[in-house]
Amino acid sequence: MTIVDIAKESGYSISTVSRVLNNRQDVSPEAKAKIMEIVNAHGFVPNTNAKHLKQVVTKNILVLVKGTSNMLFAEIIERIQRMMESAQYTFNVYYLDEAKNEVQEAINLSRERKPLGILFLGGNPEFFKAEFSQINVPCVLVSTQASDLGFENLSSVATDDISAARKAMDYLFDKGHSNIAVLGGDLQISYTSVQRFMGYELSYKSHGRNFDFTYYEKARYSLEEAYSGMTRLLDKSLPITAVVAMSDVMAVGAIRAIRDHGLLVPEDISIVGFDGTAFADYYNPRLVTIRQDLVKMADRSVEILLNMINLGRTASHELIPFSITNGESVKEITASKKK
Repeated sequence: MTIVDIAKESGYSISTVSRVLNNRQDVSPEAKAKIMEIVNAHGFVPNTNAKHLKQVVTKNILVLVKGTSNMLFAEIIERIQRMMESAQYTFNVYYLDEAKNEVQEAINLSRERKPLGILFLGGNPEFFKAEFSQINVPCVLVSTQASDLGFENLSSVATDDISAARKAMDYLFDKGHSNIAVLGGDLQISYTSVQRFMGYELSYKSHGRNFDFTYYEKARYSLEEAYSGMTRLLDKSLPITAVVAMSDVMAVGAIRAIRDHGLLVPEDISIVGFDGTAFADYYNPRLVTIRQDLVKMADRSVEILLNMINLGRTASHELIPFSITNGESVKEITASKKK
């Protein structure tokens, strides 16, 4: 995007665009509003040196977010924004449906925006295997591991989803629960959901049992979808004592459904979330959840990306520690009280 492009898109002359960018007063309010709308939409940053006014400072980063209701990513984006502004980079955020091919979207956007780098918040490794070779700028995959993909310009910062999910399920088994349901994503399209389910399944097997898919209910990562998914689970009339949800958002939606069915959490059904968002700490009951270090995940993702851009660093891959929080959404049951 150059000053010439802005002139073409706005329908005003280059000189008018120049006066707006220089904050001159001899421009109509209508012209200024139209031109600034285009400037802001494209993240255009003019060089403050008048001699180079027609040049563009192309310090732009793309951020592609998988899913539109993910509170984990919302908190990470807030942190990324502060870091990018501090480093004097601009960035554009694009939200994608859970089923979208984020790599193809990045390829299309890169042709148009010419970014210095890309942050992928969530992603499916299968999409990267198929098409990522078409992307040449440094990239970081956030919250999903990419160490096995072998691309020199693709780093990753993530939590070990399998181990974390297993810990969540183990926690419920340790509290005396045996009939544990799973509220999770579509295992046909969601890589994160597959990883977390693998952890739940490992926990089941370590306790000498096989997971019964009657106890699995599919939902998108949103309050509304989780509410509907939990309602379907309850309508099955299964002897459920606890539920593990694949996100805190899902856990909260599930709790609302449980209460609307005249049941209590954790008195009737216990629930464990995943992500460790601030929302989980302030919900009633306070959620037991897998807490990812969101600040560290955001900080390291930005640091790695900028080091790749500015210092030519090669790809690196980091796992961020996790923990399970103390909360109020799980009840310990004794053998005599098991259903």
